Amino acid sequence: MNMQHTFEYLHAEGGTTPIKGWVRGVPVDALAREQLANIAALPFVGPWVAVMPDVHVGKGATVGSVIPTRGAIIPAAVGVDIGCGMAAVRTTLRAKDLPDNLAQLRSSIERSVPVGNGRGGEHRRLPDSIRTRIERSGLVTRLDAIKQRHRRIRTDKLENQIGTLGGGNHFIEICLDETGAVWVMLHSGSRGTGNLIGTYFIEQAREQLARRVLGFHLPDRDLAFFMEGEALFDDYVEAVSWAQDYARENREAMMARVLAEMRHRLPTFQLEALAVNCHHNYVQRETHGGEPLLITRKGAVSARAGELGIIPGSMGDCSYIVRGKGNAESFHSCSHGAGRVLSRTAARQQITLAQHREATAHVECRKDAAVIDESPAAYKSIEAVMAAQRDLVEVVHTLRQVVCIKG
Repeated sequence: MNMQHTFEYLHAEGGTTPIKGWVRGVPVDALAREQLANIAALPFVGPWVAVMPDVHVGKGATVGSVIPTRGAIIPAAVGVDIGCGMAAVRTTLRAKDLPDNLAQLRSSIERSVPVGNGRGGEHRRLPDSIRTRIERSGLVTRLDAIKQRHRRIRTDKLENQIGTLGGGNHFIEICLDETGAVWVMLHSGSRGTGNLIGTYFIEQAREQLARRVLGFHLPDRDLAFFMEGEALFDDYVEAVSWAQDYARENREAMMARVLAEMRHRLPTFQLEALAVNCHHNYVQRETHGGEPLLITRKGAVSARAGELGIIPGSMGDCSYIVRGKGNAESFHSCSHGAGRVLSRTAARQQITLAQHREATAHVECRKDAAVIDESPAAYKSIEAVMAAQRDLVEVVHTLRQVVCIKG
């Protein structure tokens, strides 16, 4: 099938591995370009690096990048929010079934699902339904095996945090699609335990780097890596796989709690067949162009032909349920959101509380200064981001949020 490509080449001076960016019409800051050049310079990266339109500078590696590697893996490219991703489900509820004042519904969900960082964002008492989910999942046994080999991974919060939201850009939303159907959408990952695993193995890669004799220049110690065949490579793959599975279970547990709260307060409803649960910070083995590769998606979503995904906007903009087009140039990937245009610090300095309240006037959400760094103006235009990747995905549903819960 012939496909009109919309990417452009982002070449650094002296670079040999191509960098293909779906960035037409969206800003790409200089630091992100520098990070991408550093990644592309590594000899085990290739055949090219794919850059999504929500690209922005990240810690270790660029958010909004798809990094293929041959025989090596970079823990900092996956990051510490391992398995972070999205879940969404469509219900049989319609807009008319929602109350005019959504504040009580928002408050009840916040009471049912712990939100935020710190002790307040954890379960005081683990709900029986979540305890049963943990027992059936095998997650505890698998984590115990990892901890036996790596005793510095000690204090995990598996049971305290499964089915909890966290903070930052994580959210729970109730949305309406273009037909008036009610959706539930949420964004979270592997929480503190995934962070612990990611931080530990990033440090292990740095320690191993100090013992390596490299035949090339490593431009950033955050790009420290494990080579296939090394014990730590296999251990990291096992641990990151665990964190990705835990993140998926976390989203499913949260979704069940949100839906249960909605059933208490809204008319009787059913779930429709359309549901999505997808990672956007993860690594897995894939074959592209007949070549087996390790694909790290750092703020990117798998978009194979026919595969459903979620691309959220900011807390005041539209979000999209999309279907992948299977574009080989992007390693069958698309963006994971709008992408930041302001750092958190810059957002707090530049966006006023009045501007935030105006931008979220149509949403039942927090309006206080503590969420200024998540205000819509801190993000790129989601419409521009979608236009830049029109050869990667097609829009199936457009969602607008009416409730947004953040930690």
